[in-house]
Amino acid sequence: MPKEIKQRCSWVNLKNELYIKYHDEEWGIPVHDERKLFEMLILEGAQAGLSWETVLKKRENYRKAFDNFNPHKISKYDEAIESELLMNKGIIRNRLKIKSAIQNAKIFLQIQNEFGSFDKYIWGFVNYKPIQNNVGSSSELMPKTELSDNISKDLKKRGMSFVGSTIIYSFMQSIGMVNDHEISCFRYKELIQSV
Repeated sequence: MPKEIKQRCSWVNLKNELYIKYHDEEWGIPVHDERKLFEMLILEGAQAGLSWETVLKKRENYRKAFDNFNPHKISKYDEAIESELLMNKGIIRNRLKIKSAIQNAKIFLQIQNEFGSFDKYIWGFVNYKPIQNNVGSSSELMPKTELSDNISKDLKKRGMSFVGSTIIYSFMQSIGMVNDHEISCFRYKELIQSV
């Protein structure tokens, strides 16, 4: 009997197993784990100007280099660690992005202190319930929204960087604050039913 072919979002590179796995098992699934939220925030910022596939290929290296995205440890990185990271060929060696990860870890911890968790803070923008969009094809996807503008402004005001509206909208998609799977994609129906 032939193997059933799953219909996926049209943007998925079907030649890249890592990308397929990310689409099928992560993208658009609501995330409430603090470490995972921080990881996705940092990776989305690291992706600026690059493809998501580039970041996915380097993700394991990032986990090793950045103490498994532990914001407490990253917030204490000094210039020596910063220099080590700039020499690490396994990650994106961009001084501004590395400095941003360290600064953003500090702000992330401040937000946790203020709200009890970053999860409460970020999900509060959508009243703790994912936005369900009806995307017919990837050409309909918006790069940003009024909501991502507002979150971006708030994070920047708090002192974060690499959190522009487009980066924040990608972050929202990745952590399931918004379901932007195409209607024809098998994940779309699964995610709507799980809400």
